[in-house]
Amino acid sequence: MKKILTAVIAAAALFSYESAYSQPNTRLRPDKTVFLYQENPVKISDPVQGKEVEALGLEMNEANGLTGEETIPENGNIGNISDNARFDLYFPKKPNGQMVVVCPGGGYVIVSSYNEGVYVADWMLDQGITVAVAKYRLPNGHWEVPLDDIQNIFRYCREHAPEWGVNQIGVMGFSAGGHLAASTTTLFTDAETRPDFSILIYPVIAMDGKTPSHLGSKIYLLGKEEKWTSSEGKTADQYLKDQETYAYLTEKYTLSNDITPQTPPVFLAHCTDDTAVPVINSIVFYNRLVDNGVSAEMHIWPTGGHGWGFSSSKFVENDNFEYARQEFETSLSRWLESVKK
Repeated sequence: MKKILTAVIAAAALFSYESAYSQPNTRLRPDKTVFLYQENPVKISDPVQGKEVEALGLEMNEANGLTGEETIPENGNIGNISDNARFDLYFPKKPNGQMVVVCPGGGYVIVSSYNEGVYVADWMLDQGITVAVAKYRLPNGHWEVPLDDIQNIFRYCREHAPEWGVNQIGVMGFSAGGHLAASTTTLFTDAETRPDFSILIYPVIAMDGKTPSHLGSKIYLLGKEEKWTSSEGKTADQYLKDQETYAYLTEKYTLSNDITPQTPPVFLAHCTDDTAVPVINSIVFYNRLVDNGVSAEMHIWPTGGHGWGFSSSKFVENDNFEYARQEFETSLSRWLESVKK
């Protein structure tokens, strides 16, 4: 029964992303697409690609084990991302000095590249903000893979920031992409990979089972619980080691545990009626930020559900968050101005 329930929850999360916003309805395209691990530009079916393409040929610390072509239905949500991990760069006409690395959500099984990607870039460009939309490798149980990609994007952007007129780089994420952005916010390794600010929209935070969260994201990031807790085919030592490792990972990737006074300023937004990622995720994260003396701003609206992203009426017929969208955008714009260097 537990396995059936797990599959239903994971499928329901994917369905919400696949079906909620099915009309991309924008001609905005990036100025440049950068492949992280390919040595030469490759042909892909993604309709959102830059006029210019670069291939970095970086070495992967770990592969995610996915094979075959990417899946991209009409709504633009991208599945099965592996060696073709990349990011799209958008440059404003009048840069204001800020840049945001965007991590679209999708339960760690797809990347919601329009609702939480292209549409975000459209709004950011109007603010004068340079944008990198990440199309990161999906973890497939390899928990370090997505964060490796985002940290590699940060290194590239730090290197090129002076020529782009950028002096501050933050991270933004939605849902499972919010978990990835929160990982970037709390698990940075040096000054290059530490964001200057962080924007978390209905983020997945908890994975320890103590706080209600999103089971599908946990499964796709860390693997099924049975993989770690079953004793079948294992020696006693391996069984105990797996249990110890799983306990460590669920605590580590419950990202409120990783907040320190060095965590950058954070903006949080969530809805009370979010049934996919309960609002307690943002609340717990916010409380730990405050406990550590980190500058934080949180907005919780009563309704809007999950996955509203930047799908305003400009792009979709039915905006579930329309009643509060202007307030959200005004607050975010004000906050971004407040954290400028």
